[in-house]
Amino acid sequence: MNLKTKKFTILLSIIAVVLFVIALIMYMMLPCEGEGCNDPTTQDIEIVYWGIWESDDVMHPLIEKYELENPGIKIKYSQQSFRNYESTVYARLEQATSSSEPAPDVVRIHNTWLPKYQRFLTPIPESVMTRETYTEVFYPTAIDDFTGRDGKLYAIPLHIDGLMVIYNKEILSKAGYTAPPKDWDSFMQVAKKLTKRDATGKITQSGLAIGTSKNIVHSVDILSYFLLQNKVEIMNTTRDKVNLTSSRAISALNTYTSFVENDDATWAVYLPTDLTKFQNGELAMMFGNSWTALDILEAAPNLQFGLAQLPRLPNNDEVYYSSYWADAVTSTSKNSTEAWKFVQFLSEEEQQRRLFENAEKVRFFGQPYSRVSLNSELLDNQYTKAIAVMAPFMKSWQMGDQSFVEDLLKEAITAVAENNQESSSVLKKIEEDINTQLAVSNK
Repeated sequence: MNLKTKKFTILLSIIAVVLFVIALIMYMMLPCEGEGCNDPTTQDIEIVYWGIWESDDVMHPLIEKYELENPGIKIKYSQQSFRNYESTVYARLEQATSSSEPAPDVVRIHNTWLPKYQRFLTPIPESVMTRETYTEVFYPTAIDDFTGRDGKLYAIPLHIDGLMVIYNKEILSKAGYTAPPKDWDSFMQVAKKLTKRDATGKITQSGLAIGTSKNIVHSVDILSYFLLQNKVEIMNTTRDKVNLTSSRAISALNTYTSFVENDDATWAVYLPTDLTKFQNGELAMMFGNSWTALDILEAAPNLQFGLAQLPRLPNNDEVYYSSYWADAVTSTSKNSTEAWKFVQFLSEEEQQRRLFENAEKVRFFGQPYSRVSLNSELLDNQYTKAIAVMAPFMKSWQMGDQSFVEDLLKEAITAVAENNQESSSVLKKIEEDINTQLAVSNK
C-alpha cells in the first residue's frame, strides 16, 4: 500500500468514527418511546414528598430502605410547617394545574379535605391496591373519608386518630374513680361532682371542659361527635351541601352548649383554654386526640393522666369521631404510579411499626397504626389503647373546606353559649353560608 492510499484509508476511518459518535449523540437525544421508557430501572425517578408531622430522622430510614429495594427511585422528603400548611399546599396544587410551577408528587391531607382536593389528586391505581384490599386493610372511616365523588379512593392513611377523653388520674382517684364512666349520663354526673367553685361561685376546678368554643381546643370535633351520636345526616352524597337545621342538629348544639348555661355547669367562658387548665392540674377531664396527649406530656411531664374512649349516649349505636391524616398523589405528578407504590410501601405493617419506633425516639409515642391487623398491638400501649378500642367504630364527615366550616361552627357555638341566641336561627344562617362556600370549594 502506497503512502497516498494509506493516508486515504486513515482519513476514512477518522470520518467513520466521527459519524458514529455524532449518530450516537443524536440517538441519545431522541425522545424515549417503547416499553422500557417507563421502567424505573432504566432511568432515575424523583418523587417529591411533603409531610407534616415526621422529621427527616423519622422518615429517612424508611426512605433509604425503599430506595435500596427500588433502584432508580429517589424520594425527596420535605417536612412542612403545620402553620398555614393547608393554604400553602392548596395554592401550590392550584398553580401547578395552570402553570409550570412544580407541585409535590405526594402530599398529606386531612380526612375531611377530599371534596376540596379531589380535582388535584389522582386515584389509587388498581395495580397498586384494589378497593377490596383497601377495605380489608383499613378501618371503615378511611373508606368513607377517602372515597371520591366518582367512587374511587384517593388517599392511604399511615395512622388513625380521633377524639378521646383525657383525664387527670389524681383528681378522679381522690373522688373514688379509676377511669371515666363509659355511658354519657354517668360521665356527666362525675364531671359535675368533680367541679369545684370558690365563694363567689366561680369555677376553680372543672370537671369537664365542654360547651364553649373560644377556650376549648377541639370544640368543633366535640360538636361533630354530638351530631354523629344524634344520628344527624350532616352532608349530602355529593359532599357540597350540609344539613344543620334538622331537629337532631339543633338538639346536638343545644346539648353541647347547655353545659355552660346551668347552675351545675362544669365549664365557663372566663376560664383559660382547656389545655392550659388541664396542664395546671385544675381540670379533671377534657376531650382531645393523640397530639393533645403529646402536648401535655411535653408541657407537664409530671402530671399523671390517662386516655379513655368517649362516653356514649344510652341506646345509641357505637360511633366515635375520627380526625387523622393520609397521603395522596397529585394529579400533576409525572410518576403517579411510582408515587403510589411508595405510599403503599409506607402503609405496610413493617413500615408502620418502624415509623412508630422511629417516632418514639424523638417524642413520647408514635402515631397509632392505620391497619386493622395491628389493632391488637395498639391495645398493649397506654397511649394508643383508647384509639384502638374506638377505631373500628369511628366516623367523620367530608367538610372539604375545613377551616371555613370550622370557623362558622365555632361562631355558632359562641352565639348560643355566650350571646344567648336561638340555635335554630344561628344554624340556619351558618348553613346558608357554608353551602355557598362548598358550592365553590367542593365542586
